[in-house]
Amino acid sequence: MLISAPLTFALALILLFTSFLSGIFGMAGGMILMGALLPILPVPTAMVLHAISQMSSNGWRAALWVRYVNWRIFARYSIGLLVATAIFAFVRAVPDRAVVLIVLGVMPFVAVMIPDRLAPRADRPFGAEFAGLVGTALQLTSGVSGPMLDIFFVRTMMDRRAVVATKATCQVVTHLTKLIYFGGLAGSIGGELSWGVVVMAVAMAVIGTSASRIVLERMTDVQFRRWTRGLVMGIGSVYIVQGVAVYMQG
Repeated sequence: MLISAPLTFALALILLFTSFLSGIFGMAGGMILMGALLPILPVPTAMVLHAISQMSSNGWRAALWVRYVNWRIFARYSIGLLVATAIFAFVRAVPDRAVVLIVLGVMPFVAVMIPDRLAPRADRPFGAEFAGLVGTALQLTSGVSGPMLDIFFVRTMMDRRAVVATKATCQVVTHLTKLIYFGGLAGSIGGELSWGVVVMAVAMAVIGTSASRIVLERMTDVQFRRWTRGLVMGIGSVYIVQGVAVYMQG
């Protein structure tokens, strides 16, 4: 099934909006995008298009805030990523739509339920490595890991710009891993996804991310954390209901 012109236009609007949202909060946009792609594309193809968009969005966001990136945390995160990638390369599993939606929905609530004293932090010993392991595993299971990574980053002493910049840099390599993994399984580019759709996805990601910068600059750290939590929990609730409904339908 090749993507039609009307569907491409609709995808462009969705990609623009979700990239703008991700540019502000460092997540949420990716959750909405995955939920929008799953009803219209097979899981591997949805994963590939999501990876292209989010890799572009996070890459541009990292470039905009590059001076705030904590490179030591990024290097440690990459160690965990490599371990998770090795495991999934051996298993080569593709989750079904119900599993993806339920995992997407549950993630924000798990993140909130973990007490502060027990929450792993990226700036603590082995925290970044564990974030890379868990984040990559979630990306290859549900396509999204932002809410869970929030546990590792938001409770650090970094300000909102350092949080967004460092998470974005880590997410670039994670989405690249997802692109390679599902691209190999789906053979999507040149098949169901044309190069025109790929170029459009990259363009919308850059435009949406650039437009978000002025909003993030004007937002306080308190507002950033409050809005992030409320937004992802609301989205998570919707996905749990959808996932259960899809599962019940067989």
